[in-house]
Amino acid sequence: MSRSTHWLLLSALLLATAVCDAAAETNAPPLPAAVTSLVPNLDAKGGGELTFMGLSVYGAYFYCVDRARCRWSPEQPFAMQLVYHRSLVGAKIAERSVEEIAKLGYGTPDQRARWGALMKQFFVDVVDGDRITGLNLPLSGIRYYYNGKLLGEILDREFAKAFFGIWLDPRTSEPALRKKLLSEP
Repeated sequence: MSRSTHWLLLSALLLATAVCDAAAETNAPPLPAAVTSLVPNLDAKGGGELTFMGLSVYGAYFYCVDRARCRWSPEQPFAMQLVYHRSLVGAKIAERSVEEIAKLGYGTPDQRARWGALMKQFFVDVVDGDRITGLNLPLSGIRYYYNGKLLGEILDREFAKAFFGIWLDPRTSEPALRKKLLSEP
């Protein structure tokens, strides 16, 4: 095989990979209108599946304003959307969130207890197809939406960093999912 043929095939392969990656990005579900009305330029950066024992629990998607340059930064507006593939109890989701936050070392025990109690107040039970969207509000905290409707908000910037850290902190318990969310190699 000639050198020019080799480069031509390699270029075609890279182009096909880029087209597949772009197609994968467009598979992210749209954000709720209530979210895009607050931050209109959010685009999907990446997404992936959380699985447990081979079963899909949810699809996760990370949205940011400048997809080409964005990284996880609690100082920037962004959204995370989870599309559930299983039925889960809202209180258990809150408890699991607190466990993951504790593993990452965020907050004091008292803060984590307070954060857990706040999440339990409005995290609802979910079934297959339900969506929960978290919108990072850099100056105040997080606003949550359930199937596009406002669930509530936690106005605590430290909590927002800890909560989104579950998926986006480099120390996450799901590093492969983090790489997919952030479109990292």
